[in-house]
Amino acid sequence: MTEHLKIRIHVTEPWDFERIAGTADLTGWTIDHVDPDNEDWEVHLDEGFDYNDRHIGTLLVGPRYVGEHLNRMMDAVAGFPVRVAHRQDGSWHFAFAAMISQRHDEEEDGNGAEDTDNGTSI
Repeated sequence: MTEHLKIRIHVTEPWDFERIAGTADLTGWTIDHVDPDNEDWEVHLDEGFDYNDRHIGTLLVGPRYVGEHLNRMMDAVAGFPVRVAHRQDGSWHFAFAAMISQRHDEEEDGNGAEDTDNGTSI
């Protein structure tokens, strides 16, 4: 089975997305990264959001600039610029601009709490 690539998407446009959707940061996963020929990745959101009177749970992300490839996200320091689409009337509608990065979940200790010890204790 293919391992899910965990994704974080920070929506930057439209400028009022956070006000409308309640957050500018979305998290989800994809398996489309496995095929290097995939120009766009379908991202299944952990928690969807409401936008224009519809609930959105899946997005299509693609490189924002011509000639780029989403695999370059792995080399980006602060994120990789993407265009983002959602389903509308049976097809993908590109409506957002965002930065995408790989998500690294915090490890939890045995009690279910996040491990915040970074080795710098006095």
